[in-house]
Amino acid sequence: MLQGRGRGSRDGRGVRVVRRGRTARVLGSRTVWTGVGDGEFFCPGCGGDRNYQRLTGRRRFTLLGVPVLPRGETGPVVECAACQCHFGTDVLDHPTTTRFSAMLRDAVHTVALAVLAAGGTHARHTLETAVTGVRAAGFDDCTEDQLAALVEALAADTGRLFGPPCGPGLAIELHEALDPLAPHLAAPGRESILLQGARIALADGPYTPAERDVLTTVGAALTICGDDVTRLLAAARTPS
Repeated sequence: MLQGRGRGSRDGRGVRVVRRGRTARVLGSRTVWTGVGDGEFFCPGCGGDRNYQRLTGRRRFTLLGVPVLPRGETGPVVECAACQCHFGTDVLDHPTTTRFSAMLRDAVHTVALAVLAAGGTHARHTLETAVTGVRAAGFDDCTEDQLAALVEALAADTGRLFGPPCGPGLAIELHEALDPLAPHLAAPGRESILLQGARIALADGPYTPAERDVLTTVGAALTICGDDVTRLLAAARTPS
């Protein structure tokens, strides 16, 4: 700390001198930022979806505040347009709230179709249970007839989705829907998706081998360990 007038000190970052009771840094550094892109992201600082600008920077030594020598590049960083905070570019890996909602909705819908395809759509209560879950996920206008028609259409397709119990095509579809979502869901959220599929499977009676195979694949795609999948499927059979 400087005391009195005319005295100076070093702070490890440059020499400081006193002029009329105020300190001025002789040597220092400055970063000049340049925008290289923009978009929308989930800002950890604001806690919501915000616009951002992606920046790269060039550092320079300064003499009395004037840039004189280059020090190299820094960044890139992401700057929030609202709070002006800088974050690492890995923050862009987190989906926006809007995108996350869409991913969750699509995941529940895909799981419901997969379980229905494995167990059939003949039992009305099974369709009712599937529709309830799909509507709760965000497809407000989903109907039993729509789900039944989708299952029939997909089953009649070239086999990309359906084949033997949870064959390669079905496993691919489930992983495409669930893999991007799983890292952003806490354990209760991932378990909830699996349990929703289990309730659909159990609506018309005990699990069939095909339904259990599908649900095991769902658990794996959601990064739920095998023992926990077994526990959850057993718990779903117990009336609450």
